[in-house]
Amino acid sequence: MMRDTTRPVLAALAALALSSCSTSTPKDTFEISSPPVQAAVPGRSHKQVLIPEPTAIKTIDSDNIVVKPTPYSVEYLANSQWGDRLPRMVQLRMLQAFENTGRIGAVGVPGQGLAIDYQLVMEIRKFEIDAVGGASQAQVEISVKALNDRNGTVRATRVFDASAPVSGTANGDYVAALNSAFDQTSKQIVAWTLQLI
Repeated sequence: MMRDTTRPVLAALAALALSSCSTSTPKDTFEISSPPVQAAVPGRSHKQVLIPEPTAIKTIDSDNIVVKPTPYSVEYLANSQWGDRLPRMVQLRMLQAFENTGRIGAVGVPGQGLAIDYQLVMEIRKFEIDAVGGASQAQVEISVKALNDRNGTVRATRVFDASAPVSGTANGDYVAALNSAFDQTSKQIVAWTLQLI
């Protein structure tokens, strides 16, 4: 009589897989905070603005938090991740930044059916912790094109950037600095756009 020897082997493999899953530590998950209400921001527009998802190189276009120990190397913040792909989070936070001013006709993302006047075409060039030379600081750089959606012409182009020092060594300290730099950048983008259109 033949014995089935595959069942004990499969049971052992399943137990090993479960034990390896239970011992892995989950990553700290972070988000960019919602931008504050900017009621006093200069400018006002009745135009409707579309914010497509920003483009970015692969090292940025992920849920990893980028750290640059040298100008030419890329690492990721250990045991941490964004709650979504970074370009998607930037897109939605920029949408909120415009809405929080109360000084624009309407703002939306693709698929919401707005009659668009302008698109803000963005490229995330930097969203990283610069650890070159010892003292770490957060750096955010975003290129923005204001595209007239009625005739396809570019109304204006500008690169916005900001930095913020990292105040500690915990993962939350690095993310807080990135959030501060992004907050400065988003305010600049909103003010520039409202005065431009």
